[in-house]
Amino acid sequence: MRDYIIYTDSSCDIQPAILDTWGVRYVSMRFSFVGEDAEYRDEDMEITAFYQKMREGGIAKTSAVNPEDYKAAFETALQEGKDVLYIGLSGALSSSFQASRLAAAELKERYPERKIILVDSFSASAGEGMLVYFGVQKKAAGASIEETEAYLNGIKLHICHWFVVDDLDYLKRGGRISPAVAFAGKLLSIKPILHVTEDGVPINVSKVRGTKAAIRLFSDKFAARQLEDGPVFLSHADNPLAADMLSDEIKDRFGVKIDLVTHIGTVLGAHTGPGAMAFYFLDRER
Repeated sequence: MRDYIIYTDSSCDIQPAILDTWGVRYVSMRFSFVGEDAEYRDEDMEITAFYQKMREGGIAKTSAVNPEDYKAAFETALQEGKDVLYIGLSGALSSSFQASRLAAAELKERYPERKIILVDSFSASAGEGMLVYFGVQKKAAGASIEETEAYLNGIKLHICHWFVVDDLDYLKRGGRISPAVAFAGKLLSIKPILHVTEDGVPINVSKVRGTKAAIRLFSDKFAARQLEDGPVFLSHADNPLAADMLSDEIKDRFGVKIDLVTHIGTVLGAHTGPGAMAFYFLDRER
């Protein structure tokens, strides 16, 4: 069985040091701020500095990965005589996955003896990261690239994503809610709850008053799950206090320790804004 390298992109929101220990390579997304000429990769700015800039009024925007970046990344593995398995951000959220297809098509012509397999995670942030984790575990167990691909496609729609957004202005800016709703919601400390669908799209499904209510809702969703096995991930947009509160709630109520806590990165964070939090676990369906 020929060896293969698992690739992802920085929108998986798994720290580079962890990806390195997993043996996973990644392609960096880019972002910028309105009114500035500079464009950044995720590694160019600390995530806490990114959110601080947003708090100070900066409007962040993100750019998809281009085919050239994918080709440059994938080709390093191909030149080493290895195949490529790429796990990418939901194609419903970014044109990056389509760019990976274009890159793969060109590279297959140049390396016809190699395999380049692409998996649309239908996920975002650490939900995508969880799928990468599953790929790493399957590969470590001795699965071939085709076996790992089949496993990932079979499990990806079992990864539940629950998000809470702290500041309604960011949803207003993205056109998901009206200015009037945003204004009223801020007065009442309303926090929208979002869920990622089976199509890989985040939708607004509920609303609560205050962070504690959001944490209770996440806890109740976890209590209602039908699958009790699997990892539990948590990500936050520079909101460690809320992350600690949710971690404590899950541990105290269920005796379950959060397996991985990470920051919501620039790709999703540009749309949710500072203070958001997301919770991920497995269930029979999303």
